[in-house]
Amino acid sequence: MRDGAQTVGISFSLQDKLRIAMELDRLRMDYIEGGWPGSNPKDDLFFKEVQHLDLLHSRVAAFGSTKRPNVACKDDALLNILAECGARTVTVVAKTWDFHVMKALNIDLKENLTMIYETVSYLKDRGLEVFLDGEHFFDGFKVNPGYSLETMYAAQKAGADMFVLCDTNGGTLPSECEEITEKIVREISIPVGVHFHNDAGVAVANSLMAVKAGAVSVQGTINGYGERCGNCDLVTLIPGLVLKLKHTCECVDALEHLTEVSRTISEIANLAHNDRAPYVGLNAFAHKGGIHVSALSKDTRTYEHIDPEIVGNRRKVLISELSGKSNIEFKAKEMGIELPKDAKLSREILDKIKCLEDKGYQFEAAEGSFELLIRKSTGEFVPFFILHGFRVITEINDKREFVCEATIKVEVGGVVEHAASNGNGPVEALDNALRKALVKFYPEISDIALTDYKVRVLNEKEGTGSIVRVLIDQKTGPVHWGTVGVSENIIEASWQALVDGIEYMLFKKKLHHEE
Repeated sequence: MRDGAQTVGISFSLQDKLRIAMELDRLRMDYIEGGWPGSNPKDDLFFKEVQHLDLLHSRVAAFGSTKRPNVACKDDALLNILAECGARTVTVVAKTWDFHVMKALNIDLKENLTMIYETVSYLKDRGLEVFLDGEHFFDGFKVNPGYSLETMYAAQKAGADMFVLCDTNGGTLPSECEEITEKIVREISIPVGVHFHNDAGVAVANSLMAVKAGAVSVQGTINGYGERCGNCDLVTLIPGLVLKLKHTCECVDALEHLTEVSRTISEIANLAHNDRAPYVGLNAFAHKGGIHVSALSKDTRTYEHIDPEIVGNRRKVLISELSGKSNIEFKAKEMGIELPKDAKLSREILDKIKCLEDKGYQFEAAEGSFELLIRKSTGEFVPFFILHGFRVITEINDKREFVCEATIKVEVGGVVEHAASNGNGPVEALDNALRKALVKFYPEISDIALTDYKVRVLNEKEGTGSIVRVLIDQKTGPVHWGTVGVSENIIEASWQALVDGIEYMLFKKKLHHEE
């Protein structure tokens, strides 16, 4: 998440980071690098809050750097915050290119080796698992291999659990990567990891070659997010490792969730998902008419290198949809919903979802709306209130302040309730008014907190007439759910998502009481 958050256009909230951690754990990632404690308040809070998450597999790692020059480890404030943040694994970045040591740090080469040794030793003495990230290792090794090896030996001697070869500028090519990684694996007795940036467009290829050469760990990001051209895309790398090169890793047991996790994190990042992304893109297994479709009907291997369902994606035949209901049935079962075995309802739900997706809906990060859609289709869901109307007014007062007020009229069980409320914006005013109107009927609504609100314009060329998609995240206690709304009117789209969020919570409460 630290490297991913450096993407232009991404600004993760604390809640975003916690949701992403849960998604990465679901994908059975071995380590989640959550951020740099001490660098900003959000990362400090993350390392406190993440301890309350029920992570089943992943270990949380904290990022930091070697101690400052001429400062004892015990006196280095950032290093001690790193040691005490609660993460049992820490990743420490160190300079391994002599050029950077002299130009960026402006210190003696020996002093840098001392900093590496003393930092790793200090953290190991605190009982932590320590990975040493060799920044610019490949560039440094190419011009002065002797010094780069010295930094590695210093980390190994101090007790580092892994030495990570970093291609920080992203300019190393696969042939160089394989050759250098192979040399290092032979030279060092501790495990070797790699970290590639994508500036030359080969971060995934480099990672595959590095594993082939003996590396046992790859640092990367979901969807290849990262500064400049991004980092190694783990979503592309993992299938390459386990399906193509036949390596084993824990992610293989969760490969069916790969597409969903990739798209969910796109939504959390508020970035459009790459339709042409390998394995997980909307078009990764899309086929048009003609000889392709004819061949596919005989054997899908004619135009597909893997079965899309292995990675949780689906085949898309543009002249006639040949599959898809299995995805609906899988999700329904996951939610505890029993669908009829004749598959008619599954097909109806699938057709409804396709229709909504054509209008701009996306359900990957809106499972609350998705579940309500299925529950409505099965007849299980009955609305908890009837809307008679609402009005939202935005005005500017004599203090030149914008004031938003919403009035709403709803009916519950034959009783009509009228309420009004203010808010910092029209959506908050509407949310407050709706809660105020419903709380006397459903007191549990007061426990709902709106934790995130995102808007994306779907057809930017239409200007002010553009369709917008609104994603809302709400929670009660540790339980979170997402909902979605789509409209040309941002208030209407927000209303759809708000109502879905409240009704989802009420329905789940009712279901729990009935059980």
